[in-house]
Amino acid sequence: MSTMAHSKYVKYGPGDYKVWSAWVLTYKQYNYPEDLDMVVNLIKDNLEVKFCPPRFRENNLGNPMFGHCYHATQALYYFFEDANLKAMSAKCEGPAEVHWWIQDSNTIIDVTAEQYDTLDFNPPYDKGKETGWYGWKKRPHRKTQDLMKMIQPNAKLEFIEYLKKPKQSY
Repeated sequence: MSTMAHSKYVKYGPGDYKVWSAWVLTYKQYNYPEDLDMVVNLIKDNLEVKFCPPRFRENNLGNPMFGHCYHATQALYYFFEDANLKAMSAKCEGPAEVHWWIQDSNTIIDVTAEQYDTLDFNPPYDKGKETGWYGWKKRPHRKTQDLMKMIQPNAKLEFIEYLKKPKQSY
């Protein structure tokens, strides 16, 4: 079993942060590349509008893959974490601004590539760069954990409090 944590931090002073709690997902990794098509389909089948950032939800109504590239890519990455895949992103045309996908050497694995079928431009693969995850300390997003839990209902998602959170931080 593998674990991923969305840690919550408290600031005690300049540069002094401590993890006080975390949402921890314990899940099963899949075998890469044998399970790749199955996992891509599981991710697609479990995408819901609620996972889209609010500013992308209107575009998602007519294009069900639109607005899902980040958390879909992050879920795929963690389901195959031991496969040494690279998270890639690049600025793109249109309202999305940035597009995300996974790369295995020269092979592009894009869960949400279908969103470009209805657009007048192509994914920005030619401009892609290996990219660290968004967010504080590059932690996985909570919506990614929720998506992964939907895909693996037997996975365990729990909130763990390591320290009492102070009423006020620095």
